[in-house]
Amino acid sequence: MQKPTSSTVPQVVMPAESIWQSEVYTVYRDSLRQGVAVGKAVSRTELTSTYQSPANEFQSPVVNFKFSINGKDNEMQPGQDHVFVAVPQEHDGMLQTPPILFGQQYVDTKPVPANTYLAPNTPLKIRLDMRTMLAAFEKQGYYTLYSGQKLYKADFKHVFVAGNTAPLSWDFDNLANKPQLELKDADGDGIYEATVVLNAHSDVKTTARNWKQCLDVTGLPQYASEYPLLDALYNLALEEAKRAVEPDGTFRTGKEWAGVWTRDISYSIILAQALLQPEVAKTSLLRKVSKDGRIIQDTGTGGAYPCSTDRMIWAVAAWEIYKVTGEEDWLRQVYPIIKQSIEDDEHNAYDSATGLIRGESSFLDWREQTYPKWMQPVDIYQSENLGTNAVHYQANQVLAQMAERLGEPTVATKHRALAQRIGQGINQYFWQEQQGYYGQYLYGRKYRVLSPKAEALGEALSILFGVADESRAKTVVAHTPIMEYGIPCIYPQIAGIPPYHNNAVWPFVQSYWGLAAAQVGNEAAFMESLMAVSRPAALFLTNKENFVASNGDFAGTQINSSNMLWSLSGTLGMLYKGVFGMEFQPDQLVFRPFVPQALQGSRKLTGFRYRQAVLDIQLTGYGRTIRRITLDGQPLAGAAVPATLQGAHTILIELANEAPPAMDQHKVAHHVAPMTPTVRHASGQLSWALVEGAVAYQILRNGQLGGRTVTTSFEVPTSTTYTEYQVVAVDKDGFESFASEPLAIGPEKYQQTIELEKAGTRAKRAAKGYTGTGFVEISKTQNQTLTVRVPVPAAGLYAIDFRYANGNGPINTSNKCAIRTLRRGGQQLGTVVLPQRGVDEWSDWGYTNPVIVALEKGTAVLQLTLEPANENMNGEVNQAMLDHLRLTRLP
Repeated sequence: MQKPTSSTVPQVVMPAESIWQSEVYTVYRDSLRQGVAVGKAVSRTELTSTYQSPANEFQSPVVNFKFSINGKDNEMQPGQDHVFVAVPQEHDGMLQTPPILFGQQYVDTKPVPANTYLAPNTPLKIRLDMRTMLAAFEKQGYYTLYSGQKLYKADFKHVFVAGNTAPLSWDFDNLANKPQLELKDADGDGIYEATVVLNAHSDVKTTARNWKQCLDVTGLPQYASEYPLLDALYNLALEEAKRAVEPDGTFRTGKEWAGVWTRDISYSIILAQALLQPEVAKTSLLRKVSKDGRIIQDTGTGGAYPCSTDRMIWAVAAWEIYKVTGEEDWLRQVYPIIKQSIEDDEHNAYDSATGLIRGESSFLDWREQTYPKWMQPVDIYQSENLGTNAVHYQANQVLAQMAERLGEPTVATKHRALAQRIGQGINQYFWQEQQGYYGQYLYGRKYRVLSPKAEALGEALSILFGVADESRAKTVVAHTPIMEYGIPCIYPQIAGIPPYHNNAVWPFVQSYWGLAAAQVGNEAAFMESLMAVSRPAALFLTNKENFVASNGDFAGTQINSSNMLWSLSGTLGMLYKGVFGMEFQPDQLVFRPFVPQALQGSRKLTGFRYRQAVLDIQLTGYGRTIRRITLDGQPLAGAAVPATLQGAHTILIELANEAPPAMDQHKVAHHVAPMTPTVRHASGQLSWALVEGAVAYQILRNGQLGGRTVTTSFEVPTSTTYTEYQVVAVDKDGFESFASEPLAIGPEKYQQTIELEKAGTRAKRAAKGYTGTGFVEISKTQNQTLTVRVPVPAAGLYAIDFRYANGNGPINTSNKCAIRTLRRGGQQLGTVVLPQRGVDEWSDWGYTNPVIVALEKGTAVLQLTLEPANENMNGEVNQAMLDHLRLTRLP
């Protein structure tokens, strides 16, 4: 039988009717329209677009901002900003604020005339009165911040301005990388100043008007269908995939993101790059392995690992490469890396109480974009997230399958059991029966609660990796909130946080969601995902990293990039794994195609390489049911291509033109949850400020619902045991804020501190704010083991934590989180994590995560030790200062 030629695909005259339409955009065979903007396929290798971002038009002149010491959100409580109206007045000259006293809110009362917008290139001088703080430094050596924390003179490095109007940004963690936002006191009068240019022409966001293929991609699979727009978007993604390969043979994460990032390349490899560019995929993964053979966790919150633990998606990507290539040498190479990395995580991050894994949300690693502002890096370490746990579930499954193939059944049994335990934990602790989808994460301190937000990537991975059974998987796809432009990373959104992860759609996440929808047979969700990935590429003429969920614009997010590896991989993966239904297994390639009825017709993929075979694949019809599938004219049993196939072959797949049973989606409007309350306790009452939009407040006592009120106070009984309270604001639609920072009532009765000066060599570092007569240093050479004798007043359950300082880096980057193991004799009680707290801020003290343990009355002899599994990603610096041990008796 002859192979099909290009003439097999009919040359179609484009009809006027649409193939898909939403409330905000319409897709035709050759074009896409959103308002007045049109993206059009001139041919299968050329696109044009008239899209123009509205980001710089009609900007409000009202500028909200705060000041920041050392790049932290530490001037005023969350939700309280300074306000300035950037409208020039007669005879005013250049706009400038009055000297604003640090910590005292300034609100400009000038009226804003109707139809008045921020003028382009508006200079604004921002002035800050620091004299009160400077006087406190001189008088007592420190200044007390609004939170009660002491800022010591030696720790004062920089003061920045953060805000809502470019070039201002609410990205506190990265202010240090924006020198134009630093205020200086040039004349030494205590008034710090900075001049910024608002709505600058240089900040105007634009994309190309035309894309025409210019790179030779003939060595990659070629695609043609009856839908020129989708064909052109495929070719755009293909060209950008080739452009994403660096001269050293690794993937570049995006046009604006140089280098190899563990999670970015891994998610991209799973979506498409394992089958498209396997050698580049292998080289990239191996670049993310440390000298001692562990998977590298990229820098992030608190010094990354183990505050972040989603590096294990590397294992899933490595397994995908094996399934595609069948290379046994690759399997033997990656197996010990994955095994050692999971064993480290077992030691440092696995929670025996829940069966879950601690650590930051996978890819949602910008703290304010995902977590309440009160959560410190150590709190993020303690949290247990849906997506990250789905990753660890699958990593253990992968390791078990690898072990079986390499003849290590004991290892396989162990890790299959670990995977099962993680899966049980996800279904026990995250499932929300009323909502019909999983919650976001468990968080808190001594007691943890579930954030009920939907988390798109975690929901999708729970389906794709098999955590959710078939019935529950269908329910998740039907009930998870979807907005008009796509599935937002989280829902509802966080109040007061600009778009990036918050209020944003990420095409790679949309692609995983689409593949999950295809797996459960939800045609509406799958088709909408295909369109939600196509729309931004067709209008922006590149695969952007993200866009604003509420308006679909690429320019409104805090950071963005073109030619984004995981976004373009999502476009390709939706075709390969969704429409053509390619499922790579260790010994075969199985086809499970899914063509929505709106995309019915003929399509073909030629020059597709599978191991030693080159396949030309033609797919006709619509639906999920295969009526006929042949290999070189002969029936193909099980729709499975054997891994042993060699040479050039033709596969024809004819679908039965049967639409699957209709399934629902949960379409929702943009919604912002209430602000997180800030709670105080005095005279037997909890109190907090009125939260805008809240109609009621839930009171949590030790993580459990303890009351409800419509006022802003709540009477609490005199505590006879250690008790933590939190408050959750609830709006009229039933959406909840984050729970407030845990507030301990009467802790002095149930806590004691044990000074550590005598437990090891006393530190010589200059620092202030410690208790007792000094503190000790722990590092790779100093006090590698500390033995502490702890008097236990009565048998019971106790929380053990340590007051510490770590000035080895900022809280959002670098890799110098200190890690230690807490033992009693030979028994491991838990891991103690001491994240970074600020560059050279050695007087910024905080507490580690609590280790919960049962103790008998008497003296408990505890050891805090540096063990091989406690190696961080830095390898050289694993250091902190310890002030005292705190023992808290729990009820």
